[in-house]
Amino acid sequence: MNIPPFIAVGENIHCTRILKVGGKFVKAAGGGHVIAYTADGGARELPVSPAFVGNADWEAGKLKHCAVAIWQGNYGSADGKRAGAHYVQAMAREQAGAGATYLDVNVDEFSTDADERARAMKWTVETVQAAVAVPISVDSSNVAILRAGLQACDKARGRPMVNSVSLERPAAVDAAREFNAVVIASAAGEAGLPSNTAERLANLDRIVSRLRDGGMEPEAIHADPLVFPISTDSGNGKAFLEAVAAVRQRYGKAMHIVAGLSNVSFGMPGRKLINQVFARLAVEAGADGGIVDPLQINARTIAELDTAGEPFRLARALLLGEDEFGMEFITAAREGRI
Repeated sequence: MNIPPFIAVGENIHCTRILKVGGKFVKAAGGGHVIAYTADGGARELPVSPAFVGNADWEAGKLKHCAVAIWQGNYGSADGKRAGAHYVQAMAREQAGAGATYLDVNVDEFSTDADERARAMKWTVETVQAAVAVPISVDSSNVAILRAGLQACDKARGRPMVNSVSLERPAAVDAAREFNAVVIASAAGEAGLPSNTAERLANLDRIVSRLRDGGMEPEAIHADPLVFPISTDSGNGKAFLEAVAAVRQRYGKAMHIVAGLSNVSFGMPGRKLINQVFARLAVEAGADGGIVDPLQINARTIAELDTAGEPFRLARALLLGEDEFGMEFITAAREGRI
């Protein structure tokens, strides 16, 4: 399959992202803890502030590593500030090197204080931009945080992206217009999520109409029909693909279709395989991008999938709801066949 240009919105610089405490990356060192990583051809370490040790996440075996880097960059010692910036920039360079079209930045879980989150967003955007030329996608549930990120964006590298605008957040539309940003337009409704293709289309029709009435051209709109996990409903994969085809038919080729493709595999084994196969099926249905880890999902990895092999066949059947309760796929994962 000849994969057309794929819009990869790199999702890795998020304060939701976790590493396993006690795993190969989070290590005890010097009476404290560090995050071990590789960059610039060598081993590096990011100190973990005591503020992250012993809290509920830590006790649950989770460490929000991007939050650790942002904390060091803002509140650490001189060495800590350099280490925090280096860690974030290493992630940015890695994604840009894998072909990311935008780098998505989300700091919503950095703090419960809105002003602190705004400062963290500004620092992160500026730090990423000092390392790579890729435009920024600003991601937040709080419009004030979106605005803080957009204000920090360097427009010389291309229009920034707002992730996302929807009927439930009309103020985000105004922010996107003010800063001349492109947008991911969510199919969410004012008070809930769509349950079928008709509801997805109805919600998108309304938000797209609002964007077009405000002067936004179709090429700046990236429709998100919304991906739901197959672990909660085996029909969610097929329903999304049907929605993608319907959105493409409704709006033609000018508008983009981009969604959080990795959401489909939550709670499942073999997530990388599922996500890659789902990305290919989405492109076949009419999508031209995704909010993804670009190291795992890009035009090359999608094109090079072995569509004749058992792993692809099992993942495809799972995603299309043909593998009842996913038992065949799960069994293959347990037996090491995928």
